[in-house]
Amino acid sequence: MVEPWRSAEFVPVAAILYSPGGIGPVPIPDLDARLFHERHMLSSAYETIAGVDEVGRGALAGPLVAAAVVLPSIDEILAERAFWNLVHDSKTMSHPRRVILATGIRNRARAVQISAVAPHVLDAIGLGPANRMAMECAVLGLSIDPDLLLIDAMTLDIGLPQLGIIDGDARSLSIAAASIVAKVARDSVMCDLDRHYPVFGFARHKGYGVASHLAALGEHGPCEHHRQSFAPVRLSMEVRHVSG
Repeated sequence: MVEPWRSAEFVPVAAILYSPGGIGPVPIPDLDARLFHERHMLSSAYETIAGVDEVGRGALAGPLVAAAVVLPSIDEILAERAFWNLVHDSKTMSHPRRVILATGIRNRARAVQISAVAPHVLDAIGLGPANRMAMECAVLGLSIDPDLLLIDAMTLDIGLPQLGIIDGDARSLSIAAASIVAKVARDSVMCDLDRHYPVFGFARHKGYGVASHLAALGEHGPCEHHRQSFAPVRLSMEVRHVSG
């Protein structure tokens, strides 16, 4: 049966790796290039590397979701090159492909953990701390303990060696896997919320501030899953209060 997806010495402190040429999109490297960081760190005596990424940071509604993924061995990855070639930045692929790949990643990975921060918690502690909380909880919830973290564009106060890689979901296979798993998990939550709050169209825009979502906020006001600390949501509440 054909599977559906076929159609320098490291210093153990946090560091940030920037895209060559400055800020901007990075072309998707081939699989060997996306394994560069993993191979280098494994050759530097690290044994268990977790990729970490989050989704939903800029949405007006729904949770902020993070995932941590420990990939199989390099040899196992290369033995299934056709699958892992498809694992890259989740933003560059269709939803159906993400769903198929997320299942494949979970079936192959040594460990996967997902963590979410609810909107009311995000409102209480702020976006930055919520982002770190989601990532840290995902790492700490893994069934095996990593000794190195690869993270998209940031580092964590978690007491582990780590690299924060700008455009990490395009440049590291571990981070790309985490981005796909997190994205699919959050999309599922937003589709479920859409069944309870159909006026907002969460299944279509996943809580982001598109025109139809802003129009629904203006007409109906926010629901309990909107982030009241975000300006468009707060403004819709103020307008409805004044109008009422």
